[in-house]
Parts: sequence; C-alpha cells; structure tokens
Amino acid sequence: MKKWFLLIITCLTISLLAACGNEKSSGNSEGKIKVTTTTGQIADAVKNIGGDKVEVTSLMGPGIDPHLYKASQGDIQKFNNADIIFYSGLLLEGKLGDVLGKISKDKPTVPIAEAISKDKLLSDKNNPNAHDPHVWFDIELWTEAVTEVEKELIKFSPENKELFEENAKKYKDELQKLDEYAKEQIQSIPEESRVLVTAHDAFGYFGHAYGLEVMGLQGLSTDSEYGLNDVQNLVKVLAERNIKAVFIESSISEKSINAVVEGAKKKGHEVKIGGELFSDAMGEEGTEEGTYAGMFKHNVDTIVSSLK
Repeated sequence: MKKWFLLIITCLTISLLAACGNEKSSGNSEGKIKVTTTTGQIADAVKNIGGDKVEVTSLMGPGIDPHLYKASQGDIQKFNNADIIFYSGLLLEGKLGDVLGKISKDKPTVPIAEAISKDKLLSDKNNPNAHDPHVWFDIELWTEAVTEVEKELIKFSPENKELFEENAKKYKDELQKLDEYAKEQIQSIPEESRVLVTAHDAFGYFGHAYGLEVMGLQGLSTDSEYGLNDVQNLVKVLAERNIKAVFIESSISEKSINAVVEGAKKKGHEVKIGGELFSDAMGEEGTEEGTYAGMFKHNVDTIVSSLK
C-alpha cells in the first residue's frame, strides 16, 4: 500500500511540474511584457524601445561567449516565463538552436538579425553557405534588427504602438549619431595603420562599415580551433606590415592573442596589446560599457587610441 501511495504522489508531482513548464506567461503582476533575450545587445534594444512596458531578462551577461553557451535548467525556466523571446539568429547561439526551435512552436521567438536583407550580410569565408552573425558591429545593419524588435513588440502589444514607435525613433537617432562618430574617429587613423587584429573574426562588419582591414586568429565562431600554423601566419603578417598592436576580447581567453605576441617577439617584432574590446558580450550592467552605445564607443576609442 505504501509503495502505491508513493507512486501516486510521484506521478502527481511530475504532472504538476510539466504543467508549470508548459504554462504560458501573460505578463507579470504589473502588466509588463516579460521578455527574455539571449545577448545583452538585444536586451539593450528591447529596454530602450519597450521602456516601462517591458521586463527584460538577458541570459548572457558580461564575458559570456554565445557561440559556446549551453542552456541551463534555469534558462529553460526563463524561456517558459517569457511572453516573447528575442535572439540574434544566424547561428550565433549555436548550441541553443534546438531549444529555441522547440519553444518557437508555443510562443513568439524572434531571430532579429535574420530580418536583415541577406544581400547585406557577410559570408563565412570557411563556409560560404553560412553568414557572419556579428551584425551589431555595423550600426546601419543593426538598426534593421532593432526595427524587427519594434515591429514584434507592436504586434504583441498594439495598444502601446505609439510609445514603442516614439522610443524606437529616439533610440535609432542615437545609433545614427554613434555611427557618424565611429566613421569620423576611424578616419583619424593613418590609412596604413587601419588594421584590426583580434582573437576571433568578430569584427568583419565593423571593418566593412568603417574602413578597417580585420584579421582574426580564429574563425567566426570561437568553437573553431586554431593551430600553430594560424599563429605563425598571423605573426608573419604582423612583421611584414609592421603592425604594432593587437587586441584581446572580453569574452575570450587571452591565451590565443598572447601566443601571437610571443611569436612576434621571437621573430624580432614587438607587438603590444592595444586594449580589450567587447566582441560577443557587453560590459558590466550599470556601467557605460554595459549599454550598446557605451560598448560600441569604448571599442572605437580603444582602437583609435592604439592605432592612431
């Protein structure tokens, strides 16, 4: 009898957990739209457009690499609690793809970067069928992704249409000023010095938009491996072109770039670390670098001060 009682209790518990997991959220007690995003860049756009009508949870904080990120049980709960989910797409969140695909059957799950016209996207040189997902480094392209956030919030909550449109216009105006600032600052670097060397190939759109040649030790994803030949080839380029600075990234170990610096030193070419750039993740929440605009400006200023 005792065994049957325990079995019944266990079955009821499992049923309740399943029901909770499948329950669809409809906002919190204050009537706010509950939004879950993958990256901080997307969260920043949602907060600025949604204003006090949204409650935003971002899965990936400072120093987190989205290419290698795996969903925890807590993340699944955040997805379940959300009214709407925004993610980048273009395979940026590679290991979350299956999870997001399943959730999209039950609630709005929006890959905002995939709203950008395909003819404007850069291809992966190692895989022509794939696109470079780091679109937030070209403000003109990122504005198209931001517009997708605006459209989806309006679709979800049409009664707030005017507010979302007003907030989106203000946000896009700020982005345009930032774009103009970046172009002006990068132009102050001598043309022969406009070479950006980083740990992985995250700055292709940045280079394309602002006139920098970009070199990364690893490919578009940090999931790709690099070897001795990659290091040696990059060292050779640094020495031949007399490039004086390389950059580390906040979400990637310094090990790879340090190998390049040491390799160059052995060849008699001195290379310095030009500073830390924010690539796949933003800075700490509450700091200037913890916002999209602050992160972008930090990168511009760091690059210019080291290469100018």
